Amino acid sequence: MTRPGDPSPDEDPVRIAPRVIGELTVRGESLAVAESLTGGLVVATLVGVPGASAVVRGGVVAYATPVKASVLGVSASLLAANGAVDPEVARQMAAGVRTALAVDGEPATWGISTTGVAGPDPQDGKPVGTVFVGIASADGAQAFALHLDGARDAIRQRTVSELLVRLFATLQSGE
Repeated sequence: MTRPGDPSPDEDPVRIAPRVIGELTVRGESLAVAESLTGGLVVATLVGVPGASAVVRGGVVAYATPVKASVLGVSASLLAANGAVDPEVARQMAAGVRTALAVDGEPATWGISTTGVAGPDPQDGKPVGTVFVGIASADGAQAFALHLDGARDAIRQRTVSELLVRLFATLQSGE
């Protein structure tokens, strides 16, 4: 449920990020980011917020498909069967980055991820604009499908906005 003042995916991600950082700070929680098609834009947007270092552990840009398996623990057989543009890949990336960026053996509270096709060409049989974002905590991981229009940069920016809005909504729902 959205409330007045809640962020919208149509907003510039730079306006959404402070709300996410603020909520995580109040909760005393940490965040780790795994990115593919966004290539570091999510982390860059988050760390642009003063005080982000209190909650953002870091990010892994797993642009090459094999890195999703070798660094984030995504199932190699899943990647071979479905390719990188898949909801289960997004879930496994989000879950895997929590432990990949553990501090003193403690996983990040939250892991988030992006995988998809920004263009200009289709990938893994999926059309441009097919994107999956993942959100994971100790309670499990979920993925959200996005079907975005526009040029490559617009798809990447909209992916960042959509992911941050969904994370903020998850945090607000008390999960």
